Amino acid sequence: MKILIIEDDLSLINGLSFAIKKHGYELDIARTSSEADVVLSEGKYDLVLLDVSLPDGSGFDICKKIRLTSKVPIIFLTAADEETDIIMGLDIGGDDYITKPFKLAVLMARINAILRRSSNFSETDAELSSNGITVQRLKGRVYKNGRQIDLTASEYKLLCMFMENPDIVLSAEQILSRLWDCNENYVDNNTLTVYIRRLRAKIEDNPSRPERIMTIRGMGYKWRV
Repeated sequence: MKILIIEDDLSLINGLSFAIKKHGYELDIARTSSEADVVLSEGKYDLVLLDVSLPDGSGFDICKKIRLTSKVPIIFLTAADEETDIIMGLDIGGDDYITKPFKLAVLMARINAILRRSSNFSETDAELSSNGITVQRLKGRVYKNGRQIDLTASEYKLLCMFMENPDIVLSAEQILSRLWDCNENYVDNNTLTVYIRRLRAKIEDNPSRPERIMTIRGMGYKWRV
């Protein structure tokens, strides 16, 4: 598997490179937004580590560009622990975030978990279908009433989880433990709420009055068939 680091801090790059290569992953590096544009156009990656603040632009803008053509998992590296920045990063298509300074072992646990989930989802049943939504897992495509829709990696995994458990109430804890199986403490209910809202916006006919992903007050969420 191949990882792309988009980060300008050379000392951090050196530490990340050592840890990532030690775990057996291939690695490419871009230190600016301009370099990232070139590298992304030339290569295919299994995961992107993306710094929010770059010398010539914002990691948020890069994330938006990536999401136009790819659902590759994206982990934001951010020096800010501001809730608005975190929610924005997740809302535009990020899959996870980690605040600097961080321990390399913690970051590698998150990387391994996300890549493991991506692999597991590609090995399960080839197709899911209900409520006018069809997921073609081998191709990684999702259709609503026959029309293809674009989902991020996290949205895709969340949708598959719901469709695998029709008419079953899933608590927030159950969902988070499945999506972030290395440690549920890495995310919280606010993060899940962002993902649910973002997914509803794409698959519901009226996101403000959902008919597929139902909120069961005090219990969790349910994929209603």
